Amino acid sequence: MKPGYTGWRHLVHSTRYSLKGLGAAYRHEAAFRQELGLCLVMAPLAVWLGREPVEWILLIGSCLLVLIVELLNSAIENVVDRIGPERHKLSGRAKDIGSAAVMMALLTVGLTWGLIAWDRFLG
Repeated sequence: MKPGYTGWRHLVHSTRYSLKGLGAAYRHEAAFRQELGLCLVMAPLAVWLGREPVEWILLIGSCLLVLIVELLNSAIENVVDRIGPERHKLSGRAKDIGSAAVMMALLTVGLTWGLIAWDRFLG
């Protein structure tokens, strides 16, 4: 972004770049598309499953967390792939750590949804 942008112009340009990034992730990242599809299905279920707004935020927020982490993981993978096609242990480690972050976010979804469902149906 140009250093001279401030205020509303900065906000408009930042928003444009963010939407461009979301579009790129949707077009080029199958995992992002799959997780987005699940979030779109799970959001209405969250409103049904949760009894209070705090539970809705936890359920939907955990899904959004997965999307956020997937975006960061995809960014890491793209930068590593841009550097070069040769294998390097640090490149592999960076990709593995990004993948582990996505896995942790998915575990957070499972734990959050599982505990709230447990409380609703068995608590």
